[in-house]
Amino acid sequence: MDARPITEDDTELRADIRRLTTLLGEGLSRQESPELLALVEEVRRAVRHDQDAAAARLAGLDIPTAMNLARAFSLYFHLANITEQVHRARDLRRRRATRGGWLDEAAAEIRAEGIGPDAVARAASRLAIRPVFTAHPTEAARRSILTKLRQVADILDAEAAERALAGDADSAATDARLAELIDLLWQTDEVRVERPDPADEARNAVYYLTDLYGDAAPRVLADLSRTLESLGASPEPSDTPLRFGTWIGGDRDGNPFVTPEVTATVLTLQHEHGIRAAERALDALISELSISQRLRPAGEAFMAGLAADLAALPELPERFRRVNAEEPYRLKARCMKAKLAATRARHAEGAPHRPGRDYADGGELLADLTAIHDALTESRGGLSAVGQVADAMRTVAAFGLHLATMDVREHAAAHHVALAELYDRLRVEGDGSPRYGELSRDRRLALLAGELESRRPLAPRDVSLSDAARRTVDVFGAIGRAQRRFGGQVVESYIVSMTQGPDDLLAAVVLAKEAGLVDPAAPRADIGFVPLLEGVPELEAGRETLDTLLRIPAYRRIVAARGNVQEVMLGYSDSNKESGIAASQWSIQAAQRELRDVAAEHGVRLRLFHGRGGTVGRGGGPTHEAILAQPSGTLDGSIKVTEQGEVLSDKYTLPALARENLELTVAAVLKATLLHARPRHSPEVLEAWYGTMRRVARSGRDVYRALVEDPGLPEYFWAVSPTELLGALNIGSRPAKRPDTDAGLDGLRAIPWVFGWTQSRQIVPGWFGVGSGLAAARESAGPEVLAEMHDKWHFFRTFVSNVEMTLAKTDLDIAARYVEALVPKRLHGLFDVIRAEFALTVSEVLRLTGERELLAGNPQLRRTLDVRDRYLAPLHHLQIALLRRRRESGDDPQLTRALLTTVNGIAAGMRNTG
Repeated sequence: MDARPITEDDTELRADIRRLTTLLGEGLSRQESPELLALVEEVRRAVRHDQDAAAARLAGLDIPTAMNLARAFSLYFHLANITEQVHRARDLRRRRATRGGWLDEAAAEIRAEGIGPDAVARAASRLAIRPVFTAHPTEAARRSILTKLRQVADILDAEAAERALAGDADSAATDARLAELIDLLWQTDEVRVERPDPADEARNAVYYLTDLYGDAAPRVLADLSRTLESLGASPEPSDTPLRFGTWIGGDRDGNPFVTPEVTATVLTLQHEHGIRAAERALDALISELSISQRLRPAGEAFMAGLAADLAALPELPERFRRVNAEEPYRLKARCMKAKLAATRARHAEGAPHRPGRDYADGGELLADLTAIHDALTESRGGLSAVGQVADAMRTVAAFGLHLATMDVREHAAAHHVALAELYDRLRVEGDGSPRYGELSRDRRLALLAGELESRRPLAPRDVSLSDAARRTVDVFGAIGRAQRRFGGQVVESYIVSMTQGPDDLLAAVVLAKEAGLVDPAAPRADIGFVPLLEGVPELEAGRETLDTLLRIPAYRRIVAARGNVQEVMLGYSDSNKESGIAASQWSIQAAQRELRDVAAEHGVRLRLFHGRGGTVGRGGGPTHEAILAQPSGTLDGSIKVTEQGEVLSDKYTLPALARENLELTVAAVLKATLLHARPRHSPEVLEAWYGTMRRVARSGRDVYRALVEDPGLPEYFWAVSPTELLGALNIGSRPAKRPDTDAGLDGLRAIPWVFGWTQSRQIVPGWFGVGSGLAAARESAGPEVLAEMHDKWHFFRTFVSNVEMTLAKTDLDIAARYVEALVPKRLHGLFDVIRAEFALTVSEVLRLTGERELLAGNPQLRRTLDVRDRYLAPLHHLQIALLRRRRESGDDPQLTRALLTTVNGIAAGMRNTG
């Protein structure tokens, strides 16, 4: 959640949590037995007074009782989490009523800096903000659980509203309904029976997207329009400052289940829901636009367009033609609904677009809405034009008919495998020419650059290929078919993960040329190409990679065909897993400056795509602060940011929170674009800070690498955590390990890496190495330099703040119990290393904040975490006992299920999985 901490007294919050907890206790007695409730209370008290006795008591429970106990504590966390969200939303509404929204705050700062209307208008024209929803599996809670929790939230909010209006509310009726929902939650299996497929994951994203379509997005877009107008700009309702993206159905990297057929299925699903959302918006307009032609006649051009629609749509019922004959705007909206119905039918049949009968894409729907808007404006219906019609236009501009633009992603190696087969079939055996796979990177780059200039096809369309190569080649054909069927906006970017050099990106471009998606000679480019710089070495080489690419004439023409915009994606998770959080964060910060400069040298606009995860260890933390902490000039109105897992449910489950989070992001981008175009500090000061941060990163990386390269760490990691159970949680379609890797840690993806450390409360990826890095920098640069950096450098302060929050969530007393019970004694020295670095990191962070304890500046969050720890402790003790039992006695379905319940509960209590 990006909104700032609740400032109200939390008495009401604690009262609501107690109320739900009481109802939960009554439900446990009713659903199971009074003995279960008594056990819950016994354990809750025991962990506060005698952890050893509590652990022994929990270790002796039979499996059914252990599972019910774990479920009880898990459900407590779900209820506590949703109640906290409700109260955050209430506090934010109070803040908005008294102090305005985040865009109001941004506008005040922009005015205070004397930014004129022309500069605001230029910035407004460049706004292109895109949250990108991914299916990365970090949300442990099932949609069935989340939906019922949303109902709990709605009931609490409705009761509060009733009390505010009438001074009282029917609490007995509310309690009865809440008790019913709690019973339903108890009777709902929180562990997924089957792994979701990409279409299931798409349905989850669609749930949030359609909610945003109906409420939060139109509100934020309207607020942004008013803000820009107040600053002297003249935004149009058809502008697209905010759009949404998705990887679901397009992210092929390491996911064998994402096939071209799946991509088509997901896009069809998105359009079905997008069309439904557009129909609901049109229903609202039909209800609204009762304007009479006799009283306010529409212009000739509009009436001619309406006549053409009526002629092209004979299926429009005669009743509407008769009843709305003198209400042209209503009749136009009914024609638009008929076109949407025809569009749905066309997609279902796979039939071609029929101009005038259906919509090729959202742009045509937007054109019809614009016609209504302009006609109203011309006929003195201006308030209607700037009201609900403008809202509909802004929403359709943001979502189209497809809801979200799909990015397609594939691993760099896959393209080379396909090209090796295509090139080697042309090679004459014995002529001395090397095979494709034997080429150096430089020679490979030259070969691919030459191929882009060639007019001949590399191979016939029906060329024989291996299954792996065929899957890679076919995805480019699938992109072309999707664009022809749904419009060019459905897929705009092709991301090459693990890009280590310019040849990796060019390999994908060559395959796209073969499929007819790009033509450098024209030039034409139906998609753009995005290098994903994932590790620290790739981030450090990012300038050279981009410079080399932009010096290739054929590729430069492709970029020109894409509006002279080059997108680069920055990987947070893998760089952190590889080099630690200090080196990862600094490498990303430094890479952005280098990429900014080289793009400017080539006359290209840079769009950065931040691949942030939910946890701090995967690049998480407040998006608002992260945006404001970017280097000057790197954010020129355009940004993409991944949203995934529990971040989606935390940010977007409640409409009020969704609005606040979207507005925070939009406000931060507007401020960064207008107020941070130039450095805030002198070059001399910045260079001194950069040098100090390089020392933090270098020393932190050395200490981190010493830990992860320890020969015993793989065994330690797998022993101390329930990571082997992550696949059994069935929370995502993608495998936890990259293909063709061993049981070590190198092939383990970043999500299970963070998951394992989080479940055992060590949370190493979020802080390890930072203490050593800060200590080394303090010794070399002096404490006053670090203090100045913390006081005046937004990036450094945000970095330290995120580390501090992770340190506060770390509990090495609990972690020690995992180590003692599950890790061989010969490996306990690794925990000593972790404990020592933790103590050093806490000490160094407190030196910077000037406080005596972590989160002293946020006492409410600290108090919340303390309360949560009391309820987390039983789940940890249960998990340890059950893990040991499972490893000693072998797999048992009931035992595994009980363990998975503890995993879900700890994830809910920690508010993240990985």
